[in-house]
Amino acid sequence: MQKLDYADYQVLRQGAQVIEADGHGEKVLLLPNGDFLKLFRRKRMITSAALFPYAQRFASNTVALRNRDIPCPQILAIYRVVEIERDVVHYAPLPGDTLRQRITGATPPPRALLTQFATFVAELHARGVYFRSLHLGNVVVTPDDELGLIDIADLRTYPWALRKSLCLRNFQHMLRYEEDRNWLMQDGGLPFFQAYAEQASHRWDGEQLAQRLV
Repeated sequence: MQKLDYADYQVLRQGAQVIEADGHGEKVLLLPNGDFLKLFRRKRMITSAALFPYAQRFASNTVALRNRDIPCPQILAIYRVVEIERDVVHYAPLPGDTLRQRITGATPPPRALLTQFATFVAELHARGVYFRSLHLGNVVVTPDDELGLIDIADLRTYPWALRKSLCLRNFQHMLRYEEDRNWLMQDGGLPFFQAYAEQASHRWDGEQLAQRLV
């Protein structure tokens, strides 16, 4: 992680559009060249982020995903800006539309997209990827029609497939979002969970899985 003076940070963010902010300040900036700056603040004095900052986790997670052939953003640099007490990730975005954008368009999304996403989730779980923020706004359909992940600071990876309890917890998090749930649970969730079960590393009954998560 490089130390970046506040004056140099101001030059870096010149002309940026604020994409996300909260009561503590800017969180995500879109630069004129299409790159992004994501800002992280340390929320508590005593926290694991002091030893492993979220900015570094974000960068490390991109390496872990790329090692698993999962598309994700490209890290360009990681900075610490002491004057504003922020760590900053400078990255090139993963091109494409989010799944949420695809399913809320004027044209109904094809059923094949639902099957593709179910297969993708099964692959994530089989490759040891637990992404607590796995919702349709954080999944991108690339120009090559691959699925990839963004906003991955809270992602964890394991050298083995996720145990069943973690898989279920992941689904429960996904289904908290009503706009996503309506799409995923169409026809009682059978199309999605049966497609997942066919590709999962564990033996699942798709119908029972759908009933369990209704």
